[in-house]
Amino acid sequence: MSAVAPAVAGDVFEDTLGTYFGSGLDAADGDVATLIRAEGQRQSGGIELIASENVVSRAVLEAQGSWFCNKTVEGYPGARYHGGAEVADSLETLGERRACAVFGAGQANLQPHSGSQANLAVFSALLKPGDPVLSLDLKCGGHLSHGSRANISGKIYQIHAYGLRPDDGRIDMDQVRDAAREHRPKLIVAGGSSYPRELDLKAFYEIAESVDARLLVDMAHFAGLVAGGVLGNPVDYADIVTTTTYKSLRGARGGMILWNDDALSRPLRTAVFPGVQGSPLLHMMAAKAVGLGEALQPAFKDYARRVQNNARALADEMMAHGLDVVTDGTDTPLILVDLTGLETDGQTASDALSTIAITCNKNLIPDDPRPPTTTSGLRFGVSAMTSRGIGEPDIRRVGKWIADCLLGRIQDPGQVRRDAERMARGLPFYPMS
Repeated sequence: MSAVAPAVAGDVFEDTLGTYFGSGLDAADGDVATLIRAEGQRQSGGIELIASENVVSRAVLEAQGSWFCNKTVEGYPGARYHGGAEVADSLETLGERRACAVFGAGQANLQPHSGSQANLAVFSALLKPGDPVLSLDLKCGGHLSHGSRANISGKIYQIHAYGLRPDDGRIDMDQVRDAAREHRPKLIVAGGSSYPRELDLKAFYEIAESVDARLLVDMAHFAGLVAGGVLGNPVDYADIVTTTTYKSLRGARGGMILWNDDALSRPLRTAVFPGVQGSPLLHMMAAKAVGLGEALQPAFKDYARRVQNNARALADEMMAHGLDVVTDGTDTPLILVDLTGLETDGQTASDALSTIAITCNKNLIPDDPRPPTTTSGLRFGVSAMTSRGIGEPDIRRVGKWIADCLLGRIQDPGQVRRDAERMARGLPFYPMS
């Protein structure tokens, strides 16, 4: 009977390495693999109308899962705190160059992990604790990172708010001007999370100039329409522009800062690192660079135009079938619906739409009487479904389904759900493994 040689430690370790580097997700972690498949089925099988979401390209997905996941760097190209950064330097420089080309900016920083961190970096670069800031009231469509008391920006700086005209829901530029004269802010912020209309950039610029304030435009929700030439470019008016790189820009998740004045370069870069974060996420920076490269292609202009057309068509259809749309329409990818005339709230309405395979989010409306946990509104966005190829006839069908659901006119919710799922599955998506 022959003896069996005992395994040695090196053999075991080599086998472990083979598994570590060779096993796919299904073999390595079936629980997470199952959840990823479930999310893929959910996304591909329904009408996704979350305003802050989009669908990235297969190339962006590949970049996010690339070798750059393994690399850590701190600092900026040519001045890193870690070795082996030469390829990372080239990547970051490429991404910055593409960002500047997309938006006609002189300088760009792609390191912020999110739009909120980009905004915090700008605040800390330009302001001292206690300095006055003027921004759109959160209850009127502003953003948490623009000075909400629940956010660190509202705890460090002296925040003053401007609001909307009561007759049409548009930003009250007279109120902006008066507030600027009264409070003499160091920084004026334009932009928000649920304001559906194009900003009067020239008026904001003139008001900021008149009180010697810096102007920050946060274009996170409409950056893709700027990149596609559909809306005016804030870079032409603002001292600094911030944005997320997803939403209507259709790239990887993260933030970005743009500016022209070279005197702002050092304060802004040091405010990001080491000011508010450490190493950039290089795999996300690679994916951002891919997305920005896509935004430079001629086809992106057509995409931006279709986003705006679909948003306007969806708003028109919902109004035609009895819903109250804030500002009676939109110029951007998002639509805000006022539910106060109905016997429902945002949370209940969102839940009802999910039963017919339509996903949106509850949202505050101007001067909302309800708390953020329930709200009196719904926010819709068309960027993701437009990326999948939905056209105006189908987006109008979706608008009618939404109105019929919220107004209690659907006799057979199961049939509407099947119709919505059939529509969704007929639109392109990644291959499902």
